[in-house]
Amino acid sequence: MTIKLVFFATPDIALSCFEKLHQDKDIEILSFVTQPSRPSGRGNKILPSKLEVFALENNIEVIKSEKISKDAENVEKLKSCGADFFVTFAFGQIISQEIIDIPKFGTINVHASLLPKYRGANPIRQALLDGEEKTGVTTMMTCLEMDEGDICLQEEIPLTGDTTSIELTNKISDCAYGLLKKTLEGLYNKSIMPIKQDGTLATYTKKTKKEDKIINWEDDAEYIKNKVRALIDNFTCQTTYKGKIVKLIKCSTCTDCGEGGKILNIDKKGILVGCGKNSVLIETVKPEGKGEMTAYAWSLGARIEKGEKFE
Repeated sequence: MTIKLVFFATPDIALSCFEKLHQDKDIEILSFVTQPSRPSGRGNKILPSKLEVFALENNIEVIKSEKISKDAENVEKLKSCGADFFVTFAFGQIISQEIIDIPKFGTINVHASLLPKYRGANPIRQALLDGEEKTGVTTMMTCLEMDEGDICLQEEIPLTGDTTSIELTNKISDCAYGLLKKTLEGLYNKSIMPIKQDGTLATYTKKTKKEDKIINWEDDAEYIKNKVRALIDNFTCQTTYKGKIVKLIKCSTCTDCGEGGKILNIDKKGILVGCGKNSVLIETVKPEGKGEMTAYAWSLGARIEKGEKFE
């Protein structure tokens, strides 16, 4: 048995799954569909994604499309490829019913939450922001409505109060292949019967905006800590001290109380700051123009004093 599929993905979270699918002797990847490369990094250079590089290095056809559902030439190419499945994993586009219906056994989506909770584009960040004790990965039958397709399989991932978005992304990336492989085989041999989602339990995530990374010291300390670990990947939280930006890399909560943004104490553990409720101990920072360092080391160099305030 060889399962033939087309893999639709864009960001790095899908790379491990893509690599393992390619290495699997029971699976043949016919094509890789992705979004066009965007300017990124210093200098805003346009570079191919890691997935595209892997595909090219392994002689997998790459289809790049700004909007695949309206790309008639490539839709016809997909229709003629003879795929058993299409698999989407953080592809970043809503695909049409015409495309969903092309493969023999259906189109499968890999989603980074335990659906129906956290539908939408930011399930990883939202689970951490909400202080969840677990999240997971879901494979589902793709439909036109956002993340509403019937569930095939799910795998839980436990969370701690210190799990960051980077760590959770890696965990989801690592377990996606195994769950997807079981899903493909189960649908292929009809041992899996997808189950309809309970829409009354659905929750939705929102797109992260640049302004979301700014710390509001009137927020609850627990929320601030969760925000720091949830946005650490590419929207690192920040505050301002004497007109300069300070990025917060790691912090914890304390029960001490004080005025929001006011520095309550400084010691080798870090900088204790008052919040709307309780306080936050800043442990690791990245001051403007400098590398990461302990908050205590930064406090010595910047001559920070108890009683001062973050803006």
